Amino acid sequence: MFKNFTGFNLVQQMHNLRHNKIFDPLKTKKKVIGMLVIAAVFLVLWFLPAEAFGMDGLTQVQQRIIAIFVYATLMWVLELVPAWATSVSIMVLLLLFASDSGIKWLCDPESTGQLLSYKQVMASFADPVVMLFIGGFILAIATTKTGLDVHLARVLLTPFGKKSENILLGFMLVTALFSMFISNTATTAMMLTFLTPVFKQLPEAGKGRIAMALSIPIAANLGGMGTPIGTPPNTIALKYLNDPEGLNLGIGFGQWMLFMVPLVIILILIAWTIIKKVFPFSQKTIELKIDGEMKRGGQTTLVIITMIVTILLWMMDTLTGINTYTVALIPFAVFAMAGIVTKYDLEEINWSVIWMVAGGFALGYAMNGSGLAALFIRAIPFAEFSPVLIVLLSGIICYILSNLISHSATAALLMPILVVVCTAMGDKLAAIGGPTTVLIGVAIASSSAMILPISTPPNALAYATNLVQQKDMARMGIVMGVISIVLGYVALIIARTLHIV
Repeated sequence: MFKNFTGFNLVQQMHNLRHNKIFDPLKTKKKVIGMLVIAAVFLVLWFLPAEAFGMDGLTQVQQRIIAIFVYATLMWVLELVPAWATSVSIMVLLLLFASDSGIKWLCDPESTGQLLSYKQVMASFADPVVMLFIGGFILAIATTKTGLDVHLARVLLTPFGKKSENILLGFMLVTALFSMFISNTATTAMMLTFLTPVFKQLPEAGKGRIAMALSIPIAANLGGMGTPIGTPPNTIALKYLNDPEGLNLGIGFGQWMLFMVPLVIILILIAWTIIKKVFPFSQKTIELKIDGEMKRGGQTTLVIITMIVTILLWMMDTLTGINTYTVALIPFAVFAMAGIVTKYDLEEINWSVIWMVAGGFALGYAMNGSGLAALFIRAIPFAEFSPVLIVLLSGIICYILSNLISHSATAALLMPILVVVCTAMGDKLAAIGGPTTVLIGVAIASSSAMILPISTPPNALAYATNLVQQKDMARMGIVMGVISIVLGYVALIIARTLHIV
């Protein structure tokens, strides 16, 4: 994965470390015990009398989906296997035990209740949001193959001159910009590679190296908020907000950027101010040199034109009528026909993230398609809940979980539940900006989670440089996490008040 990207060696090292940690023989016993505990919980929920759940009219299929949901939650939180593997197992369990293509004697609709459509479960892998992911990956691959990413970095960083603090700001802004359209992991690896000659110039005794190394993951995490394709939780939120059979709010790519990009810029400036105060430079100037050249020719020109057109179409989707998901496939078609992206490049797509997200979508469909969501709404008095309490709880829970497990897994887990809550609360949420504040707020809280090296791949990559200590990462992570969540919710409420979303 990411073999085309500058800094791929850093990504590979990170994946190797995670692989060795997961498959450490010393931890096998704990994993086996964990799997047995989860299996026991799963079976208890599966075979409990329906009356024990306190919901009138609960069918066998709905009870099985509850058991599968709890299984997914425990597997994602404990990370006994990779998150994408859990997602695949979710889809298989739904297909075998809750769909119209399940085991015949276990899936009789007359005795088990309304079954899921196996086609709909499988369609989770071809959801329009998945096409949006693929379009983003293809754009990133094309810019890297032509050297456009390196050229852009050089051009964008040049105006910041030679003053150390200004170069720090330059790297943060460029990292944030790239993270809006390219994988946060790939962006971090690339920018840390560009910083290698800078690290050599800075004295070991000073704090400048820490400032530079720490600034990249912070900027990447914050920058990912800027667009729907910046990070998976954003795209997951957009799916549920725009679902025609759900909230159906019709939020476009341009609308998202209209209020999120200014938020990102403000957060980057705040982070820059804090970093340069906490980790001051002892060397006041730096000679910046970025190696690598952009390929000249028709293919590079085509990539530039296609990128500009794609971004403009994304931003003007309400004017053109072409939705975000359709636009995402345009660069794929253009680059494939022009031979810029080949079948070998398709291996560079982060399929594990796509499988991870697809499993979450399958869970969401299961809750709605089985009638379980409607049953929850009738059984639990969500309408009596405080909107402020919902916002606080969803943000805090997401922030805590995202610091410990995959951001994508956290979003996939919480979004379907919050859609049920938002639907049940109806107009009562208007006081805090409606469902957009709750769901996009969760996406913001997810991107704000950057306390630990394991919280997000950009953190892990920066930590792997051995220039950043965990205490430094935790200190900045907590401060910026709180600031970004608070300002994020404020921005959402203002955007809703001004009818931007």
